[in-house]
Amino acid sequence: MKTSFAQIRHPLYVMVCALALSGTATAQEAALELAQARQAVDKATQADADQYAPDLIAVARQGLEQAQRAAGDRRERKNAPALALRATVDADLARARSEEATATAQLQLRRNEVAQLQRQLATGEDRP
Repeated sequence: MKTSFAQIRHPLYVMVCALALSGTATAQEAALELAQARQAVDKATQADADQYAPDLIAVARQGLEQAQRAAGDRRERKNAPALALRATVDADLARARSEEATATAQLQLRRNEVAQLQRQLATGEDRP
């Protein structure tokens, strides 16, 4: 029995749809990763990463720009999610280092206040 084109059409449609959906999934994945990278860079900026982790936030911003360019380039589009993920990680690290530096500075300030109060108690002074 010969196979006719009518019999092949259904599996062909399934294959074409699967390929189309896989391309859409990659585009959606890239869009999601880019949005997360932008959000991570924004959070790091709000955490004063420009002051406390300038090198890291600069790398994160460069990575985000690379990912955006890759998403717009048909040949590089498949690399966009990985580039965006790397930018997210760099931005998260910049935010964490910035928050650590801020916490360390606040801790040192509190330690200085405690030391000053201890000196006042030892000398019997009434005011700071």
